[in-house]
Amino acid sequence: MLRRASRAHDGGDAAEAERLFNAVLQYAPENVDALHGLGKIHCRRGRLDTALALIQKALRIDSDRAEGFSSLGLVFHLLGDFERALASYDAGLGIAPNDAELRNRRGVALLELDRPHEALADFESALDAKSDDLDALGNYGNALLKLNHPAAALAVYDRALALAPENAQLLTNRAVALRRLDRPQEALMSASRALVSKPDFAQARFVESVARLTLGDFSAWRGYEARWSVGLLASQRRSFTAPLWLGKDTPDLSLEGKTILLHAEQGFGDTLQFVRYARLVAARGAKVVLEVQRELVSLLSGMTGVDAVIGRGETLPRFDCHCPLLSLPLALATELTTIPAEIPYIAAADEEVRLWRERLPQDRPRIGLVWSGDRSHDNDLNRSLGLESLLPVLDLPDVSFVSLQRPVRDEDRPLLQSRSRLVHLGESFDNFADTAAVIAQLDAVVSADTAVAHLAGALGKPLFVLLPYAADFRWLRERSDSPWYPTARLYRQREFGKWDGAIEALAQDLLRAYSGRLALRHSA
Repeated sequence: MLRRASRAHDGGDAAEAERLFNAVLQYAPENVDALHGLGKIHCRRGRLDTALALIQKALRIDSDRAEGFSSLGLVFHLLGDFERALASYDAGLGIAPNDAELRNRRGVALLELDRPHEALADFESALDAKSDDLDALGNYGNALLKLNHPAAALAVYDRALALAPENAQLLTNRAVALRRLDRPQEALMSASRALVSKPDFAQARFVESVARLTLGDFSAWRGYEARWSVGLLASQRRSFTAPLWLGKDTPDLSLEGKTILLHAEQGFGDTLQFVRYARLVAARGAKVVLEVQRELVSLLSGMTGVDAVIGRGETLPRFDCHCPLLSLPLALATELTTIPAEIPYIAAADEEVRLWRERLPQDRPRIGLVWSGDRSHDNDLNRSLGLESLLPVLDLPDVSFVSLQRPVRDEDRPLLQSRSRLVHLGESFDNFADTAAVIAQLDAVVSADTAVAHLAGALGKPLFVLLPYAADFRWLRERSDSPWYPTARLYRQREFGKWDGAIEALAQDLLRAYSGRLALRHSA
């Protein structure tokens, strides 16, 4: 019966295998093969607690089975306990050090633990043992991409696709690598191929939409809705009793007299960019309730068209319908030529401006600086700079600089403290209302692609943005202006990872605009 169960399991008949394994356990409750086989079936069906109990019992009876530790690690991985998954794979490798599957699974756990260098070594070992292992090849490419080697990742994905040309996941990952290399047309083709192979593949639809948006094709806001089935955003999707409002796609189009909840969904910069739509929604007769990150509540409370601003996690009032902020371009049928770019659409409070006035340098033009963002951002290695990279800017004559940076990385602190014309205020800010109050009194802001860039643009401040080689889709391509922020000028890397040209062009423009001038008149 055990052999029949194993054959059914290997042949894909899970129902028959489950019946037979259970029958074996009726007369032999400690049969390791039956416990393990049944555990794998429960794991496949998502019954993870049951699978865990069965596989752990099998290993207590016989702890000398590498395959058992491989299965145990997989269950822990699916439960999100990557440390215990890693420990399980290590135990298995102690028994079978050359097991390619264990090496591959260990590498995946290491990627989840943000240890890509170690993961890379495991995938290489797995491929040494089995060079045509499709799963290990794909994971190897993922590790290279995580380590910011998109060209190498692309080569690995192509190697894997030679074995499985229609694999939707590989084609999608390839599209991500091409996007990172600023090859959006090719990324679009790769994602489209993935959708031919697997039409309902949400990740491919999302990647395709980002490529289209990068190219200025705003019909892609429809495909961007696939974000709710992809990665971290899938777990952040909101479930409300009130219906989702998507403009013309909503059966009841009228918002007249209704209360709508507009809610933040991603980072601070996303909120600051897309909150501009609140007044357009209000113009349709709606009462607008805005739910945002707590750090933005004070800043956004005075916005035109917003009736109430609620911090995320606070009790929400009753509302008739809702819309995530980044769904508003779809709901309001935004095209590249109809982006609502009336600025300023955010203002600093007079009281906050007065509180910061005396802490700012006097008698010279004042330029705000932000050079790095949150390390957890998925493209932080490319978008953030070290302060030392900005020395050509910091050395400009007759200009005072104000650091809006929060937080400051340890490697930047010595240089920050050594510059007499660089006043550091960022770590004194409690929230974005403080940041806005300082920006309102500056002549310009220089920023990497961070939330502060969006804030300065929303305030209508002259803005100079440093962008990586493959900039985020909202900055489009091959242009030095932004239709979202009329006061912005963009400085793009011309080679992957190299800032020199962009910073030199920025320094020259700042020199012409501000050096040698008296301080400009500042007002709130």
